[in-house]
Amino acid sequence: MSKIDKNKQIKRDSLLETAFGLFTSKGIHKTSISDIVEAAGVAKGTFYLYFKDKYDIRNKLIAHKSSGIFQRADHALNQTDITGLEDRVIFLIDNIINQLVEDKALLRFISKNLSWGVFKTVLIEAGDDSDVVFYDIYHSAFADAGTFENPEVMVFMMIELVGATCYSSILYGEPVGIGELKPYIFRTIRSIMSMHRTAGREPECGAI
Repeated sequence: MSKIDKNKQIKRDSLLETAFGLFTSKGIHKTSISDIVEAAGVAKGTFYLYFKDKYDIRNKLIAHKSSGIFQRADHALNQTDITGLEDRVIFLIDNIINQLVEDKALLRFISKNLSWGVFKTVLIEAGDDSDVVFYDIYHSAFADAGTFENPEVMVFMMIELVGATCYSSILYGEPVGIGELKPYIFRTIRSIMSMHRTAGREPECGAI
């Protein structure tokens, strides 16, 4: 990466982090582009070099933060000797949940704004943008698409399930604390994968 590209990346990352701080403290609707550039110490024109508007930076921030979570989980997974697909997915989910437990502000932001459509939109716009590592992990894990009837639908359902159930459990302990809820989440994830598995294929890991 050239010095110019590095400076661009630094400015973009600064805007993303500044926006995240403002969005999580003031709320998206109460945060203006002027607030973001002033706090980041850049000109408004610089903002528009990287983002179309406030909602564009929100979407890219969601992808940026979410991809960081998936990347850390994937890195941790690669340090293990786990080979079965279902066990690998459970490990990733467990690691992601633990990260959200440690960063509740991130949990609030992502759970309110995350959608499968955001990932797809950002991927299309970004091309090979390194932020969007989630799709790399997704395609790597489900490269053999024939194993499942529709892996994209399956992963969408798992993301929605984890996001919806973890929010109240982590923040409010409802209906139970996250430690008690995890086994139910993991069994449900295994059931979803089993139901979407193409007929005739055997599971890659042991019993639930």
